[in-house]
Amino acid sequence: MEAQIAVAKISKYATSISGDTLEIVERPGGGISAVLADGQWSGKSAKAISNVATRKALSLLADGVRDGAAARAASDYLFTYRQGKVLATLNILSIDLSSNTMVITRNNPAPVILIQEGEITLLDEPSEPIGRRRAVRPQIREVPLQEGLVALMFTDGLLHAGERSGRPFDIVQTIQHLLENHPDQPILWADILLEQALDLEAGRPSDDISVLVAAILPDGEDPRRRLHLRMPIAPL
Repeated sequence: MEAQIAVAKISKYATSISGDTLEIVERPGGGISAVLADGQWSGKSAKAISNVATRKALSLLADGVRDGAAARAASDYLFTYRQGKVLATLNILSIDLSSNTMVITRNNPAPVILIQEGEITLLDEPSEPIGRRRAVRPQIREVPLQEGLVALMFTDGLLHAGERSGRPFDIVQTIQHLLENHPDQPILWADILLEQALDLEAGRPSDDISVLVAAILPDGEDPRRRLHLRMPIAPL
């Protein structure tokens, strides 16, 4: 088997800095973890908040701390750092080779979508953002790695796309279509989900949007690891 992770993101319209932060770190026991945080408000202030949460979780994951403990520590740290005055949503998605599982950790009212053996499940148990108080506990789901396993996590900009125009985004229906027509192309999934959200927002997103897709696919028979990044740079 091989794992593929794809990310697509865009800032709120007329805002040069996204309040969403996504970082990836290798796990000391083998595997990889992706951390996605969405800071309260937008622009520079939101980026500062999401950076604080992400950095704390990343540093602990890189030291071998378990995902749930890293999320709780990030919450306590943000609470202490900003005296409970700001919030952030936090998601951690890990492909853990020491346990041979995918671990999904969620401090986010927005659901995570999980696909196993072609069945779509919404991980939507009540979950609160971090930073409001101490001892905020995340929702955690751990599933064995197997071919066809897919997880999608996103910030609320995707969830609420189209609401201003009365055309809410049916994310599950779109994923069902992608599952039927493009089952082995997670990079395409992330791009299509973002593209459809932008279409519903008439090209002017009312919030930062970030989408991450992680998939376990058949073995590509290539031992090399690759990471691709594309980032537009505005002219000076």
